[in-house]
Amino acid sequence: MNSNTITTQDGTQIFYKDWGDGPVVTFSHGWPLNADAWDGQMHFLARNGFRVIAHDRRGHGRSSQSSSNNDMNGYADDLAQLFEALDLRKATMVGHSTGGGEVARYIARHGSKRVARAVLIGAVPPVMLKSAANPEGLPIEVFDGLRAGVASDRSQFYKDFAIPFFGANRPGAKVSQGVLDQFWLWAMQCGQKNAYECIKAFSETDFTEDLKKIDVPTLLMHGEDDQIVPIHDSAKKSAKLIANVKTLYYPGAPHGLTATLQDKVNADLLAFLRA
Repeated sequence: MNSNTITTQDGTQIFYKDWGDGPVVTFSHGWPLNADAWDGQMHFLARNGFRVIAHDRRGHGRSSQSSSNNDMNGYADDLAQLFEALDLRKATMVGHSTGGGEVARYIARHGSKRVARAVLIGAVPPVMLKSAANPEGLPIEVFDGLRAGVASDRSQFYKDFAIPFFGANRPGAKVSQGVLDQFWLWAMQCGQKNAYECIKAFSETDFTEDLKKIDVPTLLMHGEDDQIVPIHDSAKKSAKLIANVKTLYYPGAPHGLTATLQDKVNADLLAFLRA
């Protein structure tokens, strides 16, 4: 085993980074990015006395491009194997977007014996897809459009997708070219098959029962102007399903608020960790 990878039961290499010392905070990234998307939070918390660990989801970033198990159970099981390999205890699990679903599925599937708290940021639960049971959701055509983009000119698709992701299409938005460029760079490191299959995982997985099983203090953070995971069909519903929950909603903030509101998000995260 390399110092910065683990090999899962199906032979997939999962890359992770592990910085600092102190109470453990783990980070699960959004689609189609990798652990580097958390650098702004990880560096800050490492400087403030925490041990921070983030992995690249299978098929993303520096992890191997697995042909199978590109679904929420597979992602949660990979995370469980990382927890066991590093013997993590009393961890605060932080997940953004797809990563928020990964955290919920991990706790539902593997329990909270190693977990002290959870933080879901711009997270996809309870379920994104519109259906008779979820009429406020997004229609399947939205996700078919994402699949078509990934399967064709994915490079241009990711450049276009970064704009609503960070709210750069809103009047007065101050989103640097660098922020948009790094989204493209990270997205292009994701395997095409993995990115394609992950769309079904984040859009069609129903986390309703998972959320009910979360038995640790949980913080929901969400931008009120999230154009990717609309707040009314995600955080506002999740807040009613999690037993011990606190909510922080950010007026005008986009999906990528960990970058656009980095200092605010970091301060709020630190306050929750120290509470």
